[in-house]
Amino acid sequence: MLYFFEDFALDTDRRELRRDATLLSMEPQVFDLLAFLVVNRDRVVSRDDLLASVWGGRIVSESTLATRINAARRIIGDSGEQQRLIRTTIGKGVRFVGAVQEREAAAEPVLSTPPRLSIIVLPFANLSNDPELEFFADGITDDLTADLSQIPGSFVIARNTAFTLKGKSIDVKRIGREFGVWYVVEGSLRRAGEAVRLNVQLIDAESGAHLWADRFDANPANPAQAQNEILGRIARTLGRKLVEAAGLRIERQRPIDTDPQDLLIRGWAIFNRATTAAILHEAQAVFERVLEIEPGSIGARIGIGYALAVNVANYWSTSVEQDKARAERLLLEAIVHDANSARARAALGLLRRVQNRLDQSRIELEMAVALEPNYASAFWMLATTLILLGQPEAAIPVGEKGLRLIQYGEAAPAAYMALGQAHLLLGHVEQAIEFARKARASNPRIYITNTMLAAALGLKGELDEARAVLAEAIKLRPEFNSLARWRAYMTWGSPEYWALRERTTIVGLRRAGMPDV
Repeated sequence: MLYFFEDFALDTDRRELRRDATLLSMEPQVFDLLAFLVVNRDRVVSRDDLLASVWGGRIVSESTLATRINAARRIIGDSGEQQRLIRTTIGKGVRFVGAVQEREAAAEPVLSTPPRLSIIVLPFANLSNDPELEFFADGITDDLTADLSQIPGSFVIARNTAFTLKGKSIDVKRIGREFGVWYVVEGSLRRAGEAVRLNVQLIDAESGAHLWADRFDANPANPAQAQNEILGRIARTLGRKLVEAAGLRIERQRPIDTDPQDLLIRGWAIFNRATTAAILHEAQAVFERVLEIEPGSIGARIGIGYALAVNVANYWSTSVEQDKARAERLLLEAIVHDANSARARAALGLLRRVQNRLDQSRIELEMAVALEPNYASAFWMLATTLILLGQPEAAIPVGEKGLRLIQYGEAAPAAYMALGQAHLLLGHVEQAIEFARKARASNPRIYITNTMLAAALGLKGELDEARAVLAEAIKLRPEFNSLARWRAYMTWGSPEYWALRERTTIVGLRRAGMPDV
């Protein structure tokens, strides 16, 4: 059924909400809540009604319910103050009060092809036939569905719809056609001794090809903690793989693209692998193209602002003040429109760091991880900010949490860098060398990674290797061939940080042969 109100069209059969011709992205539970309110607009809907319809009778907190109602209001341009369309009756419930027209949905789909990031998470199979694991399997499926729906531009089939397939034989290509999705996530779990082993696959629904698969082990002694830790790693890895796969599909099918949403997906796919200045600039160029086509694009503002901040932080910028000023303007404009964007908050936190506004950097990055608890990069950036505040002890558990969220073997120079810096400042030379080597192995072309390893080796007294590594660093960035030139670029850090660095990093670099001037 189609329901029309103001300039919105709600299609309950296809589970789509459009504003004019634009398909809007929203969490499955928020869609279910909005649809229930619209369908039952002739009455005030109670809390129990919503729990029965949207959450399948599960008990959720008042704050969760309020969050979903506020999210439904935001997506249709309403608010708790205005209550133009969704009105709260204290003590009774909520009601949709907008004027609605309804008609039968057309037989043919509105979209000729599925959205680029369209996904269904199939119910995880419990292969051990263990009733205790059934709740664990359902919880992973439910939460993973919600987490993937947070990816900008994603379209995720609702949990209730996906659970109609539980226990059934699956033909991935048929599911892709029937549900209108490009990607299928399926998984299973079984007991493996004292642990629970999860297998997860990402499948291309058009070809049936496996795009990614991995195995995760969890200790079920503390089910809630095990579910949160495993879910964080799966959600983050899947999110990156989905964006990467969608970006490749777009390039293959439409190499010269003018669709802003497709371009944003391509931009983030490139950004996620930006291990050099050239790749980062390629990602920024895609975001700039989006801004040309769609001057009001919030996603493009976040992408450009983030790229500019990374450019400065990685010592790649040749126009530092201009880059910082433009990033400031674009990111603040984005946050005015979407204050709950974890990506925008993380980008602003990084910008505040290189502006030496470190307390504000910490606040923004703490907000980013609160908004998106699986955002590994935000943890690494927060750890680095804590280091620059002169708090390396506090940085270590934060950096370790971010490291636990990455896939085994995934290149994570930023995580290793943060932990290496913290240990170096604390005089833990062996640990500093270990993390510095991992950071350098992940990406040997970053100047600061090489200088950190050279400093740690210099402190330990392994001077031949320290000099060789420092020579590699200076070869990468000849303009930073002295401590004075390095200090002139890196203007961020608290007095406490600089004092710690003088006693450790600077001593090590001098021993490795870096001159003062």
